[in-house]
Amino acid sequence: MERVPVLKIGDFLLVSIQVDMEDQIALQLQEDLSERIVQTGVHGVIIDITALDIVDSFVGRMLSTIAAISKVLDAETVVVGMRPAVAITLVELGLSLNGIRTALNVERGMELLARAREEEDLLDGEDDDEQPAEDGTAVTS
Repeated sequence: MERVPVLKIGDFLLVSIQVDMEDQIALQLQEDLSERIVQTGVHGVIIDITALDIVDSFVGRMLSTIAAISKVLDAETVVVGMRPAVAITLVELGLSLNGIRTALNVERGMELLARAREEEDLLDGEDDDEQPAEDGTAVTS
């Protein structure tokens, strides 16, 4: 059975779908990707669909499911390389791809994930400055 490679590039995992997504390949990808997220501790997944000429509702659901699994494992998902015909088809099928950000190419996807991570780190840093007061309320130092 063919497998979709999951590569670690910096702080991200890159999935480049170069094959027709059949049920078994999609299920294997979900398993492989979730295992790699846990192993590497990355907070971002980029799925490159440049090679996909046609999508159907199965591929749309598969992308949404992968994004949901990744989110549960603390990793944001960005789909890159979507062709105009693919975007039109997804909209016509009524697939909104909830929880998935998109970017035109891998470079922009990496920038999007890096910015999102920086924003999250800033928000986490604000919480670290708060210390409980004697009455139990939070006090910022």
